[in-house]
Amino acid sequence: MSVWQNGYGSVVSAANSGNMSYSDFKTIDQAVSTLGLTVEDIPHFFSQVTPIEPSQRLKETLDETLDLAASISTEKARSELIITPILLEVRRMFKNKIGYFSGNTFNVDEAKGLTGACDFILSASSNQSLVTAPVLTLVEAKDNDIRIGLGQCVAQMVAAQIFNARKGLEQPVVYGAVSTGTNWKFIMLENQVVKIDLTEYFITQLNQILGILAEPFRIYFEGAIA
Repeated sequence: MSVWQNGYGSVVSAANSGNMSYSDFKTIDQAVSTLGLTVEDIPHFFSQVTPIEPSQRLKETLDETLDLAASISTEKARSELIITPILLEVRRMFKNKIGYFSGNTFNVDEAKGLTGACDFILSASSNQSLVTAPVLTLVEAKDNDIRIGLGQCVAQMVAAQIFNARKGLEQPVVYGAVSTGTNWKFIMLENQVVKIDLTEYFITQLNQILGILAEPFRIYFEGAIA
C-alpha cells in the first residue's frame, strides 16, 4: 500500500488495483500512486497552441444547445449537447480521418484496473467499427467538478499508451481532457509524466479549446505525411 498527496485532493491510500476499473480512480492522487506516474502542474501549458475558429455550423449548434443543456442540467445532457458537437467539429477538420467513440468499452489491463467504458475516445483512424490505434485523445465528462474526473482521465490515458504500444505504434504522448461542457481542463501524458495545464478554459474560449483538441491530430498527420 502506498500513500500520495498533492493539491488535487486528500491523502489517498492505493492498495492492490485488482478488480478496479477506470471509474474507481476517484482522484489524480490515486491514479498517480497506483500507476507509478509523476505530476507536473504547468500554468498556461497549451498557450502556444494555435486557436481554431469554430465553423458557422458549430456556432449555430451551440447557440441552440448551450442554454438547453444548462436547463436540463445533467451530465448526459452536457455530454450530448455540448461536448459531442465540439468533438465532431474536430473530426470534420480532419476530413473524418478521426475515429470518434462514445461510451465504448476500452479494456486494456485488468491487473492495473484499466478496464471499463470511456466517455469519449478519439483515434487517428477513420475506422468506426472498433477502436484502433493510435488513440490520441480521451475526454471525460463531468457534471460539476472537473477535479473528480482527473484521476479517471489519467487512467484512461495510461491505457491508451499501453494500447498503442501493443499495436506496434509507439505513441509516448497522449492527450486528455475533463469537461463539464462549458469548462475544460487539459492534460498531457508523456511517457510516465502527467502534465496538467493549470489553466481552465471556458466555452467562451471555444477557439482555444478547438485548437488544443486538434493539436495531437495535427502533429500526428503531419508526421505521417513527412
